[in-house]
Amino acid sequence: MQLTSLFVDFDAYFASAEQHLQPHLRGLAVGVAPVLAETSCCIAASYEAKARGIKTGTSVRDARKLCPGIVIVEARPAEYVELHHRLVAAVESCIHVEAVLSIDEMWCWLPYNRRDPDTAQAIAQRIKQAVHDQVSPWIKASVGVAPNRWLAKMASKMRKPDGLLIIEPQHLPDILYEVDLRDMHGVGRAMELRLHAHGIHHSRSLCAATRQQLHHAWGGIAGDQLWMQLRGQEIPEPTTANARRSIGHSHVLPPEKRPPENALPVLHKLTQKAAQRLRSYGMLTRRFHLSLRYLRGGQWEQEVTIDATDDSLMLARIAGQLWRERPQHGGHLLKVSMVLGKLTHAGNYTPSLFTDDGESAIHASPQNHQVLNESMDKLVQKFGRQSIYLGGAHHAMEAAPMRISFGHIPDLEMESD
Repeated sequence: MQLTSLFVDFDAYFASAEQHLQPHLRGLAVGVAPVLAETSCCIAASYEAKARGIKTGTSVRDARKLCPGIVIVEARPAEYVELHHRLVAAVESCIHVEAVLSIDEMWCWLPYNRRDPDTAQAIAQRIKQAVHDQVSPWIKASVGVAPNRWLAKMASKMRKPDGLLIIEPQHLPDILYEVDLRDMHGVGRAMELRLHAHGIHHSRSLCAATRQQLHHAWGGIAGDQLWMQLRGQEIPEPTTANARRSIGHSHVLPPEKRPPENALPVLHKLTQKAAQRLRSYGMLTRRFHLSLRYLRGGQWEQEVTIDATDDSLMLARIAGQLWRERPQHGGHLLKVSMVLGKLTHAGNYTPSLFTDDGESAIHASPQNHQVLNESMDKLVQKFGRQSIYLGGAHHAMEAAPMRISFGHIPDLEMESD
């Protein structure tokens, strides 16, 4: 086994970005929230705030109790995306970026002649210096190097913040014993309980488990893959690993958007954004899923299967139909989410030959809608999202701003207002 993978993880990225952009925040406890409301939560916290027990997901109200004087700032995704591209360029100036995994994570494949520990460490140090010099001294990168990408990601987490760790084959598995079981990449809360049920209670017992034990614990091949990764083996990425399965958007509503008559336009804006992304990927959707979370508690979900489409008008009608089916018609809402699922590439789809006229009127995208959608997309890309949109979203254009989900970096030209 050789060192093959270098993983870069930018520490407390959103909060660090704000400290870079706003000098008066440097050295202070900072929490970043999607909206400035006490019912919102921190989607990032500076290390000064983390030292006081604030984590991702901590409510703003609880954050103020844990850390009196914490500064809560509203997220500015467009700024983070612009910085992200500068960070990718900085890393690229040192070594080729094999893949960007999220707004704050990327990995690099070490060339065959650069896999000795000293050379790998020199590359990692150059990356850190490039980030400092080319982007900002307030944004720190933790770098991990290992025989496979899974271990490199673990290494980047084990010495945060601003860390550098090289896991060589002879270090395995002992070096992983210091990691809490829950901090193992791929072990969430539910998986931790399943591992406990199989007699695995800490990292040492996870590393000592047989391949068969992990296969049973995970209920399939994922357990076999983890067993191999723990031992430094490289797992080839399946050709369908990066296939897009869904496109969705959600928005935690500020107080003025919580009445149902104000929340509906937000749903329409989210739907239009998803439809534009769908067309930009050259894909069609066959499922629309709507989820509503109520202010006074409770959640309602509904979905419908539709003929494959990328038409904004048709998807707007589907959104409206599902909206009318919701319970508690007068209830104020806290969060609106929608997902387009069962995606297929437009070139692979053959329309049904047996759809009757009545069904076509509801589900199929009329031919002239394609021209309309293409024209709207061109105008949005050139002049911004507020230049043209379907009327249902009219009262929400200032709401539901750009959001950054894991694994999706928004297109600034398409998202700009």
